[in-house]
Amino acid sequence: MPVKVGEKAPEFKLPDIDKTLRGPGDYRGQNVILAFFPAVYSGVCDKEMCSFRDSLTELNQANAQVLAVTVDGMHPNKRFATEYKLNFPVLSDYKKEVIKKYGIEWPNFAGLEGFTVATRSVFVLDKGGVVRYAWVTDAQGKEPNYDEVKKAAAALK
Repeated sequence: MPVKVGEKAPEFKLPDIDKTLRGPGDYRGQNVILAFFPAVYSGVCDKEMCSFRDSLTELNQANAQVLAVTVDGMHPNKRFATEYKLNFPVLSDYKKEVIKKYGIEWPNFAGLEGFTVATRSVFVLDKGGVVRYAWVTDAQGKEPNYDEVKKAAAALK
């Protein structure tokens, strides 16, 4: 079961593209938008991350920090973040521990037996790390409602 609104978000530390360990707890005092996505260079995921990139000024005005999380390794994440000029950390859950904690494992992705990725999900955490907005989909091509995410972050300002 995915983490629900009103629950304390599970803590974690994952490496970013430069091997610096980061997690929501590093941003206490700010709202955090956790954007879990299945894979870099996969169409909808690329569009989603670019949408967050393009909205970052507005999200920062809501005192919100975006953290993107995928099971891809640091090297593909670095190439992806650099190519798309992402202006927020892209974290590697290469051991798939965080997606398990958040209840958003997507097993046998794309029909590949044993290939588990993150279910496309967005969680907005308040300054104390409590989930105030949660969106999870198992529809591979569905994007989050970015206006809803922005409203959820702005409501926590």
